[in-house]
Amino acid sequence: MSSGELYDLRGLKCPLPVLKTRKKMAGLASGACLTLETTDPLAGIDIPHFCHQDGYELVMSERTESGHRFVIRKP
Repeated sequence: MSSGELYDLRGLKCPLPVLKTRKKMAGLASGACLTLETTDPLAGIDIPHFCHQDGYELVMSERTESGHRFVIRKP
């Protein structure tokens, strides 16, 4: 499975990572994946909540040295 496009959201603070991810996901084709890189400590809570709320599949979530990495799939 491809992790899709990399979307660098490092350095952005809440709520910008979720707002930018929502806009980016809206433009993707069904089945497409997006990999996010974040440094906002709240992203570990906010991004999974966003996926659940908006109906996206959180394929992967992991801590990185500087924050979090997520892979999200559009249904």
